[in-house]
Amino acid sequence: MTQTKQNYFLSQPHQPFFILGVINAVVMMLIFALSYKGIFTLQIDSANFHVYSLIFIVFTNVFTGFLFTTFPRFCQAEVISKKYYINVFYYNLLGSLLFLLGSFISHIVLLIGMAILFLAQVFIVLKLQEIYLNGAAADKKDAFWILTAQYFGLLGHILFIELELNHYIGLDVNLLTLGVNISFYMYLIFLAFSVAQRMIPFFSHSFAVKNENFVKIIFVLFMLKSILSAVDFKIAEIVIDLLLGVYMLLEFRRWELPVLSSPAILWVLHLSLFWLPAAFLLSALSLTTELLTGTSFYFLNIHLLAIGFLTTLLIGFGTRVTLGHSGQPPHADKLAANIFWFIQVVVIMRALFSVNIAFGWGLNFLFDISFTLWLILFLVWALRYGKVLIFGAKL
Repeated sequence: MTQTKQNYFLSQPHQPFFILGVINAVVMMLIFALSYKGIFTLQIDSANFHVYSLIFIVFTNVFTGFLFTTFPRFCQAEVISKKYYINVFYYNLLGSLLFLLGSFISHIVLLIGMAILFLAQVFIVLKLQEIYLNGAAADKKDAFWILTAQYFGLLGHILFIELELNHYIGLDVNLLTLGVNISFYMYLIFLAFSVAQRMIPFFSHSFAVKNENFVKIIFVLFMLKSILSAVDFKIAEIVIDLLLGVYMLLEFRRWELPVLSSPAILWVLHLSLFWLPAAFLLSALSLTTELLTGTSFYFLNIHLLAIGFLTTLLIGFGTRVTLGHSGQPPHADKLAANIFWFIQVVVIMRALFSVNIAFGWGLNFLFDISFTLWLILFLVWALRYGKVLIFGAKL
């Protein structure tokens, strides 16, 4: 029986989660930008709104759509039932709406939204754990690291909720820095890295022998990075950044990926991968400058990873999954390739804004440009692929 347009949207797990993630990417960034510019005041600190919404309302939805589709294959397990993933989607939708509404009218409503989002994340992790434990795959090392990152995501989420609960319980404990670092490095970046190091060599037909210690070493270095960044121990953090950058660069080069000769749907993944060592090496450089001159580069290293690596990777994977699971060849046409390059423009403009802050150029309009480009990026992607996700349209 042919599926109708009315029920196609919920027919596969990646579709609703991708759409919710993209909508939230536009809405949450727009609200943060307007709040940052002082146009209105939120019930939550604007920086906390920015970090929390991107991690747990934007990227978590995109990751969930991807993993609910692919993780059963990783583990050779049964696919996730439609009832289960739809329920999780509705929890995420409700939590997102209450968080958004509460940001304007009531901190209590905002907290309820966060609690629902956390509950949804618990259901996500429990399902992935069940798949991991019951899957028939002989080698589940990569699945183990993906699941480990998910548990760090739960820990980071708890720390964010604790921070907002302090408005009422009065604990003199500020775990924001720790929560941000765990959620960003150990959850978002390590999760994306764990998926990338498995999938990209496979897609690229790399025949390099796998380094069994690679992910273990990166995990330890990420842990050290999170802790050292949280306690602001810059000298040690610079050393870790250098180790991460050099080690990953050497390993990625060993894979002999066909970076320049690949079709666009593949080179975008290569590009995202090499943003990882580039971001850590540039982080070491910026932190060294901060240490020597006292100049702050205003979260330059975070945005190089969040946009350069993470956003490039997820839009690359998202495009591939959207096409492949709608029965179309995973091919990036000229518009898709331009979208991939456009992400790099967003990275550069956001980096320039940080450099502008550091050196006092007074070019604060770069903030307006960078967030506007972010909005354009996701709107264009949504206009291009939304009809595929919602209706199963052929491109």
